[in-house]
Amino acid sequence: MRFARAAALAWLAATPAAAEDLPPLTHALTPIATPQPAPALKLRDLDGKVHDLARLKGKLVVVNFWATWCPPCRREMPSLERLRQRLENKGLAVLAVDVGEDVETVFSFTGQLDPAPAFPLLLDQDSAVMQGWKVRGLPTTFVVDAEGRVVYRAIGGRAFDHEAVVNQLQPHLPVR
Repeated sequence: MRFARAAALAWLAATPAAAEDLPPLTHALTPIATPQPAPALKLRDLDGKVHDLARLKGKLVVVNFWATWCPPCRREMPSLERLRQRLENKGLAVLAVDVGEDVETVFSFTGQLDPAPAFPLLLDQDSAVMQGWKVRGLPTTFVVDAEGRVVYRAIGGRAFDHEAVVNQLQPHLPVR
C-alpha cells in the first residue's frame, strides 16, 4: 500500500501540466450535512513554531491540505491568501498543511507566489495528520467553524476568494 501511494505521488510529481491544461478552479464548498468535531491538528510551521487547531477555537478556520508538486494546489494558494486578507479581521484563519515534503521544498515554492502567504504553512512530513483527517487526494480543504466542527469540505482546486465562496463563509464568521 505504501509503495503504491509513493509510486502514485512520484508519477504525479513527474507529470507536467500547463495551467491551460487544468480544469478551472471551482467556486463552491460542499456543506457537511451533520457537522462533526474536527480531528486533531498540531504541526510545526517552516520556522519550527507549533500551531494547534484547538487554540483557534472561536475563529472560522480554513484547513488546506496541499503539496508543491500538485498543480491545482499551486494555483489555489494565492486565492487562500487573498481570502485571508479579506476576512481575517472578521475572525477567519487559514492553516495550509503541506503533505510529505521538507522545509526547503516548501520554502522555495513560497518564493514563487504572489501574493506570498502570510498564514502558517505547516509540515505533515509523515502524512499522519492527513490520514487522521481522512484526506484521499490533494488539494482537500476543510472549513472548521468557531465551535470546532467541520462545516464544509472541498476536494480539488478552488478560487477561495471568489464571491460565491466568500458568501458561503460569511454566516460562519464570528465577527460580521
